Amino acid sequence: MAATRVITAASATTSCFLAKRAFVLPAKRSCGGGALCFSRRAFVLKSKRPFSCSAIYNPQVKVKEEGQPETLDYRVFFLDGSGKKVSPWHDIPLTLGDGVYNFIVEIPKESKAKMEVATDEDFTPIKQDTKKGKLRYYPYNINWNYGLLPQTWEDPSQANAEVEGAFGDNDPVDVVEIGETQRKIGEVLKIKPLAALAMIDEGELDWKIVAISLDDPKAHLVNDVDDVEKHFPGTLTAIRDWFRDYKIPDGKPANRFGLGDKPANKEYALKIIHETNESWAKLVKRSVDPGDLSLF
Repeated sequence: MAATRVITAASATTSCFLAKRAFVLPAKRSCGGGALCFSRRAFVLKSKRPFSCSAIYNPQVKVKEEGQPETLDYRVFFLDGSGKKVSPWHDIPLTLGDGVYNFIVEIPKESKAKMEVATDEDFTPIKQDTKKGKLRYYPYNINWNYGLLPQTWEDPSQANAEVEGAFGDNDPVDVVEIGETQRKIGEVLKIKPLAALAMIDEGELDWKIVAISLDDPKAHLVNDVDDVEKHFPGTLTAIRDWFRDYKIPDGKPANRFGLGDKPANKEYALKIIHETNESWAKLVKRSVDPGDLSLF
């Protein structure tokens, strides 16, 4: 029996991606808590008119569950105000302005079913990942809300010179939300990014943006990587270690991390978001080959 629930998504917007503005290639400087910090240097992107595409204008979006959880047929679809299916990856805006971003929950904290947006299916619903026809689970619970930034894409044809020349993993950018509340699959949260971890998974670059929901009681206390260490002590190390080690019980090698094995600061995280948003814009304009990816 399909169920429908209403979740708050985004305020109205007409832009599908971040307008280009002056960004800088950061230079390393020391930072408290063993994190990588970056100071501004002259690296400017040329301004261009922003690409526009259809995005959700209604401030609410519904999710509709089809099939039973923890089955191969289970899907969580997103519906606009008129009841039409939309893509959580392509149609929910990335940014709301003033440093606020939308985050779509795929995996609630303290759960282990490996849920993900089906990037190769029409309307990119959330489903449980499979391997050899079997549902996938993490070996233990993930301790944070986990999901994606809409309208971002890690381009598998682009090597990142700052992270060992690793190529993108062909997915939207992942978010680790550190707030205290366990969220629901398909929930759309307003977040602020705080840090970034450059995970390298079997040679592919898989960014983890550490963020916090604006409605969390501690949200006003944290604005950058140092604040996370101060108000959520040990969390950044725990996130890195969790993602480094979760494949080991299955007999696979540990994942690695670039950028000196340390979290980068907020400014660097915003740079990554900006770059992957640009990559997504090229993808939906078909300036690059989408392969098997669904663009609607």
